[in-house]
Amino acid sequence: MSEDAFNISIRKFLKEVGVTSQRKIEEAVREGQFGGKKLKVRMTLTAEGSGLNHVVNGEIELP
Repeated sequence: MSEDAFNISIRKFLKEVGVTSQRKIEEAVREGQFGGKKLKVRMTLTAEGSGLNHVVNGEIELP
C-alpha cells in the first residue's frame, strides 16, 4: 500500500468518526439528556490485534 493510499484511508476513517460522533452528541443534547453548562466527553481508539489504546478527554460547552 502506498503512503498516499494509507493517508487517505486514515482520513476517511477519521472523517466518519468525526461526523457520526458530532451527530450523536447533537441528538443527545437536543433530547435533553444532559444538564449543566459543559459535557465531559471521552473518545477511546483501539485497533483489533494491536496494543493501540489511545484516549482523548475533553469538554464541550452546551448551549
